[in-house]
Order: sequence, then structure tokens, then C-alpha cells
Amino acid sequence: MATSLLFPSPTSSFDYYRVNQVFINLHIGHCQRGIMCSSVYLQSQKGICKLYMIPVRHFRWEPFVTLSSVETGRNPRKYRASSVPTLQDSERSETLLGSSSSTFDGMSDFEIQLQELFNEVKMMIKTGNENDAVDLLQANYEAVKEQIEAGARGIEVVALLDIIALGYMALGDLNIVDSVLDTMDGLLDHIKDGEPLLDSILIHVASMYSTLGNFKKSILLYQRVTEIWECKYGKNSAFLLTSLLGMAKALGSAGRVTKAVETYNRSIIILETSRGAESEDLVVPLFGLGNLLIKEGRAAEAESIFVRVLKIYSKLYGDTDGRVGMVMCSLARAKCAKGNAVEAIDLYKRALQVIKDANYMALDDSIMENMRIELAELLHVVGRGKEGRELLEECLFITEKYKGKEHPSSVTHLLNLSASCSRAKNFVEAERLLRTALEIMMKAVGPEDQSITFPMLDLAVTLYQLNRDEEAEELALKALHIREKAFGKDSLPVGEALDCLASIQVRLGRDNTDLLDLLNRILRIQERELGFESEEIIVTLQKILVYLDKLGRKNETFALQRRLSLLTRKYQQAIRY
Repeated sequence: MATSLLFPSPTSSFDYYRVNQVFINLHIGHCQRGIMCSSVYLQSQKGICKLYMIPVRHFRWEPFVTLSSVETGRNPRKYRASSVPTLQDSERSETLLGSSSSTFDGMSDFEIQLQELFNEVKMMIKTGNENDAVDLLQANYEAVKEQIEAGARGIEVVALLDIIALGYMALGDLNIVDSVLDTMDGLLDHIKDGEPLLDSILIHVASMYSTLGNFKKSILLYQRVTEIWECKYGKNSAFLLTSLLGMAKALGSAGRVTKAVETYNRSIIILETSRGAESEDLVVPLFGLGNLLIKEGRAAEAESIFVRVLKIYSKLYGDTDGRVGMVMCSLARAKCAKGNAVEAIDLYKRALQVIKDANYMALDDSIMENMRIELAELLHVVGRGKEGRELLEECLFITEKYKGKEHPSSVTHLLNLSASCSRAKNFVEAERLLRTALEIMMKAVGPEDQSITFPMLDLAVTLYQLNRDEEAEELALKALHIREKAFGKDSLPVGEALDCLASIQVRLGRDNTDLLDLLNRILRIQERELGFESEEIIVTLQKILVYLDKLGRKNETFALQRRLSLLTRKYQQAIRY
């Protein structure tokens, strides 16, 4: 087989990095706590333009009931935590998670202290005094640990730990959150279900476990609080919705789809019974269920659910309300998942216009930007790249207008535009865009940060397409060294850089033995990280066989050829069925 067929372009066999983006956590913006990058791909076929989404805030500081504080001094280095007070016997106020109350009516002195601590930490974070918040939380954490060591095991200790965990969650310090939750774990088992505050604490802890990806513990805690509320309010009470919806989301994330769908449907039935079949309250569980069904490939069911939500909002607010536009976007995703790309494009366009006309959100809002990117990507999928590029140019224009021409947020749009230009074979413009993106990122994070390797490798690929192979090799080598230092020599990001480098060095005519060593290194990384039977290994095996043949080492090819044949047959059968 000709070498040119095996090396069509750099990074060809490592395209899965574009999907997972496990290593890129800053290619667009400031290093903010609680920020993550995500990429949403609407197409199923390979080899088409893949675009990057705007970072979205992963953690939200929500107002919780029955929360927080201890009296402290103003000097951040002199915070002192009071001893945990005794919980009064008075009944707590009956409010649901997510409600916000400005009064302390019906709350015990201890609950008022908790609320004050919560408010103080929240205010410190809001005003940028994160160090003060850390000092306050740490002082209280050390104090409560001392009391646990002294034998304290009551609800007061657990409640204070709950506040501390919520505070660290808001700061984005997940390691300490995990540590605090571990401390709480054994204590919660010994708290009786009838204790005041326990239900709120269980909801908070379940939510935090879910955020940390520990869905098993999250589900167990949601089940416990659901049982508590079932005994208190009945099995069909609307008070159960907080725990049921949290549990449904955790079940879906844990892959227990049947149980998740069942839990969402239970929530929907409770709301229909208590508030009517057209109640706006139905929107939350319907959205959760619809998104889960799309994720599971049940697009037709999801479509009918989003149609129902659309009818609810249209009836309540009219067809020109911004909420209607948001639902139309979800419906467009469902239609896209069904394969109705043209209908999806029409819905996206109408939705964006409705949201814009209603002034429902700012033009530079990250959600609005991501919807434009999703539409642009879909336009590329159906071959309407020019329209897609116009949308991406609009995204770049809006970001530069509101944040400045060299703001790191513009990097996402520069990368997307460069991908679009490359798809249209306009590699000169793609190079310009990538150099601009790389320059912005280097100013933002420095020349050795791993995040700059993303536009750096894309630029290497573009230079390869322009037959400027020496420059491409230099960039690929630099990206490789940065990633080796950041992630380790056997990591997936390093594998991508190696694959890009190997493709470039083939055309440069580098030593065949060195190239074979590179390919064997890539194969080892793929086997370790993706499994011995992953589809990506097929291309790498093909390349290795070519170089073994070139070097006259045919005795080494038989086992590899057999393995390649088995893998090829396996994936051909998978496509057939």
C-alpha cells in the first residue's frame, strides 16, 4: 500500500482527541475556577469540520436553605471558628433546596449561624476575596475536626461540614471537597432520619457527590432523603421533586438509563397530578428526560418531549418569548439526532432570531455563542460551509466587540474559523487565524503552557498542507516536548503529537528506523489508553507494516498482519450491523 494513502494528513489516526479534548482546559480564556471546555458534535459521519464550544461554568453557587456562619474577625489571617453550638429543638422552616430567604423566621440560633457563615463565604467569593473565604473555611474545618476527634458526632458537626464543603465547592477546590465529604460519610450513617436539617444536608451532599462523579454515593443519598420525605409528605407529594430530579440526573450519568427514565416519569406524573398537564413546573423534568433520551439515541422520543415543552411555553408566554427560542434549540438538537438536518437548521435559525429579538440574553452570552457554533457546525455537515463561516465570523466579531480583539475568549472562534477555512482548502487564511490564536494564548498563559499546543499542532497541520514541512516539523516537535512535560511520555495528548510529527517526517524523508520507532510508540500509547482492540489501532498497524516492509523485516509482519485483519473484519461487521 502506498505511503501517501497511509499518511493522508497529520493527526489522522488521533481524531478522537478532538472529540474528548481531555487535555485542553484553557485554550480560550482565563484560568477561572469552575470553568471547563466542552465540545458538542452534531454529526455522525467522520472527516467533517468539528468546532469547539465556549467554556461553560461547571459549578454554580446556589442559595441553599438552612445554611451557614460563625463569628469571625475581619483580618483574614485572624479568623477563628467558634465551637459548634447546640442545635435547638425548634422546627426548621419548611423550604425546598434552591429557595432563597432573606429572613431567619422559624430558624434556630444554630441555623442562623450557619446561614450567616454561608452568606459571608458567598459574599467573599462574589467580591473576589477568595483568600479570605479559604481562611474562613479552613479555620472552621480545623475546629470541627478537633471536635470530631474529641468525640462529637451529632447533626451540628455534620451541618457545619456541609457548609464547609459547599464553600470549597464554590471555590472549585474539589480535592478538599472530596476530603470533607469523606469526613462526613461515616458521620451521616449514624444520624437518625428524623433529625432536623438532615434532609437538606443529604440533598447538598448528594449533589456534590454527583458533581465529583461519584454517582453511586449520590444515588444512595438521594434515595435516603426521598424515603424520608415519602414518610413525611407521602409518595405523591411535590416535596419529593428535589430529590427525585437529582436522583434521575445521577442515575442517567451513571448509565442506569431505565431507572433514570422511570424516575423522571415519576416526577412528571407527580407534577401533572398536583399542578396540571400544562404546568410550567413540568419543564424541568421534561428537559432532563429529553436530554437523556437524546444522549441514549432515542431521538424520536426526545423530539416529542421537546414539542410538549414548546407548547407549554408558547401557551404561557407567546411565540416570541426567549424561553420559546431556547426550547426550539433543544428541539433542533433532537431533529438533528434523528437525521433531519435541514429541519434542525431552520429551527436553530428561528430560535436564534427569537432569542435575539426578545433580548432574552446578551449577544456575548456563552449559551448564545454555543448555539451559534452548533448551527455553524451543522451547516458544515450539510455542505453549507460558507453560511457556517459567516456565523463563526459573527461569533468572533461579537467577542472582539465586547471583550477586545486580543481577549483569550476569541481563541475558540479563531480555531473554529481556521478549521472551516481548512475544510474549504483556504490554508493561507487558516494559517493567519491560527497564528493569531497562538499569539493570544502565549500572551495569556506563557510559551510553555500545555494549552498552547492545541493551536500549535493545528498550525503544524496547516503548514503541512502548504508544503512547508520544515516549519511544520519544528512546531510539532515543540508541541510534543510541552505535552511530554505536562502529561507524561505515554499519555494520549503525546500520542496525538507523535502522530502529527510522524506524518510530517514521512514526507521529509526522515530515517525509516526512527519513523518505525515513533509508530511503535504511538501503538503502545493507543493500546494502553484505548485498549488492544480499539479502532484507532488499525491505521497505526497499517503504517507499521509499511515500514517493516521498507526495512526488509518481513518476519515481523505476520502477527501484525493477522491482528490487522481481525480488527478490520471486526469493525466492518460493526458497520454492517
